[in-house]
Amino acid sequence: MSAKSFILVSGGSGGIGSALCRLLPARGYVPIVGYRKNRAKAERVALETGGFALLLDMDNDKAIELALAVLATKLSSDDNLSGIVLAASAPPDLVPFGKLTAEMINNQIRTNVIGPQLLLTGLIKNFFRKTKSGVVLAVLTDAMAGDSKVAASGMGAYIIAKTAMRGMLDVCAAENTWLKVRSFSPSFTKTDMLKVFDDRYLEMVEAKKSFASPEEVAELILEEMLR
Repeated sequence: MSAKSFILVSGGSGGIGSALCRLLPARGYVPIVGYRKNRAKAERVALETGGFALLLDMDNDKAIELALAVLATKLSSDDNLSGIVLAASAPPDLVPFGKLTAEMINNQIRTNVIGPQLLLTGLIKNFFRKTKSGVVLAVLTDAMAGDSKVAASGMGAYIIAKTAMRGMLDVCAAENTWLKVRSFSPSFTKTDMLKVFDDRYLEMVEAKKSFASPEEVAELILEEMLR
């Protein structure tokens, strides 16, 4: 049996994640479709792409540890885990800064920082370090502050967590210099996450800039990951 190159996608049953999984086979990669709740869709995507679905709840330490154990049995000694795309995220809570709660912030930090750090630790130890290679790409958000722009308002916990995720990636890269650590920050994308926003607000935003499709964003993520 010939060796295979796998890429794990957390949130692989979501809009962007599933679109990315569908692109991977054409580039020679087998997708591992990570999912939290939508097992049926994850298994459909896996069937379409020749990959396999993996229960991967980024909000649950035991689930992450179990997923790492499953990966160890699924991948043969000849196979290679080439990379991980951290695409799973909880939808934002649309409240002003003064009404953020500890629970809101904690939920986002769990999914975007604590869970990914635990997963990356396991992947580095069990897979990437063996070959001194691997790519880590995290899906952040264009709503974060940048050199010439302020953060978007009304999505505080989400933006705080994504900004902390960027810091976590910086530390990971500094301590594993052979690992390629990258990120991509999409703007509004036509996924189910938009359901938390008011329709009138979305109309106003889209009037200024068209929303991208999951497929368009997935193409850009893949190019960034494989460059």
